Amino acid sequence: MRKQAEDSLDERAQLVFKLLVEHYIADGTPVPSRLLASQPGVEVSPATVRNILSDLEAQGLVRSPHTSAGKVPTNRGLRFFVDSLLRVEPLDEARVSQLQGELNPDLSPKQLVESASNLISHLTRMTCVITLPRRDQVALRHVEFLPLSGGRVLVILVLNDREVQNRVIRTDRDYAESELIQAANFINREFGGLSLMRIREALVESMQADKDRMDNMMQTALDVASRAFDDDPAAGGNELVVSGETNLLDFSGDTGQVRRLFEAFSRKGSILHLLDRCLDTHGIQLFIGEESGYRLLDDLSLVTSPYEVKGQLAGVLGVVGPRRMAYQDVIPVVDVTARVLSAAMNYS
Repeated sequence: MRKQAEDSLDERAQLVFKLLVEHYIADGTPVPSRLLASQPGVEVSPATVRNILSDLEAQGLVRSPHTSAGKVPTNRGLRFFVDSLLRVEPLDEARVSQLQGELNPDLSPKQLVESASNLISHLTRMTCVITLPRRDQVALRHVEFLPLSGGRVLVILVLNDREVQNRVIRTDRDYAESELIQAANFINREFGGLSLMRIREALVESMQADKDRMDNMMQTALDVASRAFDDDPAAGGNELVVSGETNLLDFSGDTGQVRRLFEAFSRKGSILHLLDRCLDTHGIQLFIGEESGYRLLDDLSLVTSPYEVKGQLAGVLGVVGPRRMAYQDVIPVVDVTARVLSAAMNYS
């Protein structure tokens, strides 16, 4: 019924509502009927505007905060505004060129994500969150094992052609350099080109096989590799990159909420779960207030878009900001950045 009522708004009611939302987004204060009546195109008295606002309030599109004489849009009203009245212009060429220049394809996937996060935060003056490529999008190109003292091994991983990661693992015994060379050759031959997720699965399956039927070289390879890939470098605490957290202070007067959001970003779990939901859909997604289902974002908005690696959805970038964010500016920045990031990730 409410949806039908929104669709039946006449042109003047839509204009009054659109002007109200635009003034609210610009100023963040309740909009009085007298101000709306003075706008070009309205051409009715303040009393008539008050009647229009009363109808809009009955439909749940606006409300009166406290005892103010003005109105502000509800979350439902903002959704109607974005879906039906908002006009989003393409991002200007200068901004597109800036994004392309900053997201250098020669950077590693993690560096690309960090650059994109910093850039979006700077352009929007809001908080940007981006997930690193999913584990099934991070492929092993080459691995080397180098012996260290004290039962330790240096693991050198080359991922997705461009990213190099070094890590130190502990083993049950010291391995000779020749053993580790053979082990690395075996892993490169058997698993090179596979995703880290698939390698971990294959290692678990191999470790469960009959060890009596394995030769020493294969046992060494599995023992060392299982430890090297047990803590997947694409699945740890660095899976979410956050930039511009301090911008939360600029648009939220609730210091308690800001503190809780800071803690949530540091823990990452719930935010990651929310962003993972966005991987099911191509293109821009917008969550206004409680639409996200995440209580800490009830008074905020989240604009997201997935990015791709080799044609497959790999991660999500998003902007967290106030409900009264300038959607017409934020949406194209998120959309184009996701496209440029995808192109940079796919470059070889």
